[in-house]
Amino acid sequence: MIQIDDAGSGSLVGGTVIGLLKIESNDYLWDVIPIKYFKSPYFENKRYEDYALSLIKKYLKQLNITKDEPIEICQGYIFDKSRRFLLENGYNIISTKINDPLQNLIEDSFIQYITDLGVPYEYLKYTKYPFHFHKMLRWVFADKNRRIKLCKTAWNSWQKYKDIDLKNYSDYIVSGNFTCLKCGKKIVTPSKIKVIEFYTNKKQFIYLHDNCHSFQ
Repeated sequence: MIQIDDAGSGSLVGGTVIGLLKIESNDYLWDVIPIKYFKSPYFENKRYEDYALSLIKKYLKQLNITKDEPIEICQGYIFDKSRRFLLENGYNIISTKINDPLQNLIEDSFIQYITDLGVPYEYLKYTKYPFHFHKMLRWVFADKNRRIKLCKTAWNSWQKYKDIDLKNYSDYIVSGNFTCLKCGKKIVTPSKIKVIEFYTNKKQFIYLHDNCHSFQ
């Protein structure tokens, strides 16, 4: 059995991981569709589909996958062209929701990739939805000018919020478990901090070390 899935297609930050697992041998291959394919004009032209297909072709060749082997492939939009290719070329595919063992493997790969981009692991691990749009937006706005390049900027949701007003002020916290979203290190309490406040679906707050902040 072969499983094919993606991770990160719903994350504002980063590209998208494409992974393939051959369950019987535990062979696991993964790579990333680069961020540029989720920016204009690549995103509107669905060039991410071409890149995903190129990775799948490479994986199939590398692992000598035959057309008789059953292939479970994710139903997501990333694989529209890949599913058509596999069907038209006689592969035995099932379009379905992918579960373990690949699901955990590919999610771990995406976390590895996105922490390498600079998103603090501590910031991700305390929530059921670590890559929720507004959570990632807070990380981007903590150093907006430098981090825009890491975003899927062709998204409508990014276009909606990219120019919202950011209110900057100083504050003081006496307790709590907070990570500075500028440098990625823990904020030791009690301490003076800088705050970036903005409003999307609700009021959002970014906490930074006092000496890490520079007004944007």
